[in-house]
Order: sequence, then structure tokens, then C-alpha cells
Amino acid sequence: MTLINALKNNLSHSNVPFNHWIINNPLSEKAIDEIYSINFPEGKVIFDGTRAGDKTGDNLLSKLRIFINKDNAEKYSELFGLVKEMQSKECTDFISNLINRDLKNSYVRLEVIADRDGFWLEPHCDIKEKLMSSILFVNRYGENENLGTDFYTPDLKVAKTLPYKNNTGYIFTSEKNSWHGLEKKKIKKERRCLQLNYVTFETEWPVD
Repeated sequence: MTLINALKNNLSHSNVPFNHWIINNPLSEKAIDEIYSINFPEGKVIFDGTRAGDKTGDNLLSKLRIFINKDNAEKYSELFGLVKEMQSKECTDFISNLINRDLKNSYVRLEVIADRDGFWLEPHCDIKEKLMSSILFVNRYGENENLGTDFYTPDLKVAKTLPYKNNTGYIFTSEKNSWHGLEKKKIKKERRCLQLNYVTFETEWPVD
């Protein structure tokens, strides 16, 4: 129950530049081990400001992310445990009250991300189908803390950068001006993250 414990005890709120919550120590060390155990493919990547290569059709870029599903749940048992935690009524009730969104008929989506040097993410607001957005950072190997997510003002100026600190992260829900992204920055090796979403479209993990 690492995530639920962190939600209840290690959460702080900010409304600059929009409502979001900072969370500390949401992951077990074994979960972080699993995140780093994933071997993503090597090769030249064309970065286009998206995470899936939507603009360039770069197939490799889309492979630098792995969704936790029924095919790999046994292999990544700690991350599957996090999925189950997110499916629980205790977790969904807490987050529903936190972000003021009804999660009763939603689905969990969990993915591991590996961003490499040259990656950037254009400022955007999440689609309405994402009821909750969360990124958890893992940074065991000394990447610069300025690699955290950038939050923007409505005129798309950087308002703040959330520190890329190991076993920390943030939570928010999409609002009219919840602009966020990642400016072009130096990544020494990889910027690994875990993305957690509650979504309205179907995944393999409905909430309880």
C-alpha cells in the first residue's frame, strides 16, 4: 500500500500555475528496481515534441514506453501491485475527492517511460479522457534535477519546473490552462518515469 500511504501522508498542494499535488515516496524500492530492469531498444530517435512519434511516425520513439498489461503483469509484479492499488476503492475514493473527479467507471493505465537526450515535449493540456495525470520520477543515477516536468502559464511561459528527484512526482487533473511539457534539456543517459492515469477509455484494468 505504498501509493496510498504516500497519498495520505506525503502529499502537498500548489495552485501555481494550476492545481497540482506533489507526492513523495510513492514507490517501493522493488518497484523502482523493476522500472530500471526494462531494456528499451537502442537506436537513433527523431524527437518531434510528442511521446509517441505522432508527427514523424518514428516507430522507435513509440517503443520507449511500456504499458503494464496482462501479458507482462507477472514479470513486473511490483508494478502490477501498483495497478491493483490504483484499482482499489480506497485509492479511487481518495483521489476522486482530491481532484474532484468521479473515478467510479474509469480505468487504470500505467506505463514506464524512457526519455533520451534530445527528447522534448511541447506544451499541452491533456485530453479530457484523462481524469487524472501523474508522473512519478525515478532518478537513481544522477540525472540533473532540472529534467522534471515544466508547468506553463496560459501564455506558455515556464512558470515552474518540478524537480526530477528520485521517488517523487505529481498529480493533477486536466483543466483549461493545465499546460505542461518538457523544454529541450540535456539528458546524460535516460530520464525514466512512471506515468499513472485514470482514464475514461477502456484498458485491461477497470477500477473496483
